[in-house]
Amino acid sequence: MPTEQAAIHDVACAGFLRVEDPALLSGRGRFVGDIRLAGQAHAVFVRSPHAHARLLGLEMAQAQAQPGVLAVLGPADFVGLRQPRVNRLLADMNLPEAELVPPDRVLAVGAPVALVLAESRAQAQAAADLVWADYQDLAPALDHQQYDAPALYPGLPDNVALRSEFSVGRLPESPPAAEAQIALPRVAPAPMEPRAALLSWDGQGLHAWLSTQTPSRAREDLALALGLALEQVRVVAPDVGGAFGGKASVFPEDLMLAWAARRLCRPLLWQATRGEDLLSATHGRAARLQGRLWLDADGHLAALQADLRFALGHWLTYSAAAPLRNACRILPGPYRVPVQAVCGEGRLSNAAAVGIYRGAGRPEAALLMERLIDEAAAGAGLDPLALRLRNCWAPQQLPTDWPNGQRLDACDLPALLRRAAELFGYEERRADQARRRAAGELLGLGIALYVEPCGQGFESVRLTAHADGRYLLSTGATAQGQGRETSYALIAAQALGCAPADIRVLHGDTATCPVGIGALASRSTAIGGSAVLKAAQQLRAELAAGAARPHTVDLVHEVAHEAWAAGCVMLALAIDRETGQPRIEDLVWVDDAGQVVAPALVHGQLIGGLAQGLGQGLMERLVYDEQGQLLTGSLMDYALPRADDMPARLRLASLPTRSAANALGAKGVGEAGCIGAPAALLNAAHDALRPLGGRPQLDFPLTAERLWRALHQDNTQSKP
Repeated sequence: MPTEQAAIHDVACAGFLRVEDPALLSGRGRFVGDIRLAGQAHAVFVRSPHAHARLLGLEMAQAQAQPGVLAVLGPADFVGLRQPRVNRLLADMNLPEAELVPPDRVLAVGAPVALVLAESRAQAQAAADLVWADYQDLAPALDHQQYDAPALYPGLPDNVALRSEFSVGRLPESPPAAEAQIALPRVAPAPMEPRAALLSWDGQGLHAWLSTQTPSRAREDLALALGLALEQVRVVAPDVGGAFGGKASVFPEDLMLAWAARRLCRPLLWQATRGEDLLSATHGRAARLQGRLWLDADGHLAALQADLRFALGHWLTYSAAAPLRNACRILPGPYRVPVQAVCGEGRLSNAAAVGIYRGAGRPEAALLMERLIDEAAAGAGLDPLALRLRNCWAPQQLPTDWPNGQRLDACDLPALLRRAAELFGYEERRADQARRRAAGELLGLGIALYVEPCGQGFESVRLTAHADGRYLLSTGATAQGQGRETSYALIAAQALGCAPADIRVLHGDTATCPVGIGALASRSTAIGGSAVLKAAQQLRAELAAGAARPHTVDLVHEVAHEAWAAGCVMLALAIDRETGQPRIEDLVWVDDAGQVVAPALVHGQLIGGLAQGLGQGLMERLVYDEQGQLLTGSLMDYALPRADDMPARLRLASLPTRSAANALGAKGVGEAGCIGAPAALLNAAHDALRPLGGRPQLDFPLTAERLWRALHQDNTQSKP
């Protein structure tokens, strides 16, 4: 993929090799599927073909009689297992206290209803095909259906599980300067490695190898489910082939396998297929966003009203409230808006659970706010760049505390806008756009300015200085490809005054690492890296004071304030008049990730996040029909971006401002590409179609078909 990154990035990335790479690139990685235990058996789940049905009967005898089958377990075998716990991030949460495997009904296509265990995977699959279930269809509650959906759980009117509201000041009675509504379909995290779990019971405790982002949390959930003490459970996250939020919670399958492993006293391995993950792993996004924005006579933002609706699926992941909470608390993003009214709501439905996915509410906030800014600029006859510069926070005003309780970190938003405009050649492009429009071309320029909170809470470190001059660093943070072993060794080495090669980094094993939160929310450098820095500084001071080796520092670092990253994306989008085919002609992205530890790792995170952000914007969409059947159940139907889908002209630049929230000065970067790129893309598409008149409703993905239809519709506002 050609880029101009090397020409303008502050630090060259060529020639850098992560310490994780040699094993992974030579086939010596150790994933869950690579682990072999004595007596290991295999698991296959029987899944519901109905979105909402009464389970009248389950016939398992024929399957049980098949060669190699050890057990066939149905709902009656899992009585007592409850749905996993949910993080109470919001004050207004109405959580179902429900059985993990309901004995009398199913709530979504793909929900597990039985578990087949056999000596081989083929034998388990053959037996699973013989399990017969008798269902009586019930009406499904569809995503976003508002008031007439049947209740999934008692005590949840209209299936509302989550709600968040905030207001400051009084909204104007005058008509708004801009309105926007955006429908975001479900998308799939789609890591290279689907979910995988290996559970073993030794008579005294449970040993779990999980493809997970959060081993400490998984340990707690497994212990809670089985009624075990924490010290009876060990969780190991070996090499993990990607996650993107999709492996942040334990799944029903994990808890069922743990239950079965203790019952059979046999190690049980389950590896999800790609189809299983598309059907029953967590999805992302699934939101409807509506907003109104007011300007005063001087072109300053006066008031914002936002209504955010999120679909949740049929069960709640641990972080189910995070996307809604983040979207609500981030608004109005980079801009000063004195009057605000923000309301969010999350509803259950007969579909797969919706969890955190790269960005988790941050993209939603940026999309709504940036669309409103562009529409307000168009309505007032203002340049959208000028309107942003007039209303964004000035660097001397930051950090600042917002009325909603959030604290925006130090950054220079005007500088990000101006640097992006300089690299993009904004003024010249506007002139070129006018010439090309006069010739009949459809060309749009899109801007997105965003801010990104980078995680709260704590992270832990255990750092030991050995007599041979080497160090062992154990962290509660984890990794799924981000290069954590490299970055943490670099941070510790600089503080200790040694070579990075002298530091060995351990993560992902609850038996050898301290308790931690894990890898999510762009938190691992800002919080985990700050913990490493503090431990290394303390260890060096204690050694200098005479402590004898081996000597260990064990600490927990909790942040007082959250680091916030920022950035600006500008892109040019051409749309073919005949076919509707979109093409990104140029993309410039200036990011502020704070103090950068390893530029090559940051570059990789930026490119990877950008690919996923553009995938959401241009091609990705999970689709259910009216009966709750998933129509995009394979990669033949669900499109993922490939290398040749990336822009041919792509320029990245860094304009860092040290975070005021941590001593390292670091901010997050892993989710940024999913935040800025989709908003800039949607603005560019609207800008390209603006000369045609009307206000077409454009929702993701911006496929050629959708854009062609927008080109050929009448000039009236379509409904979402």
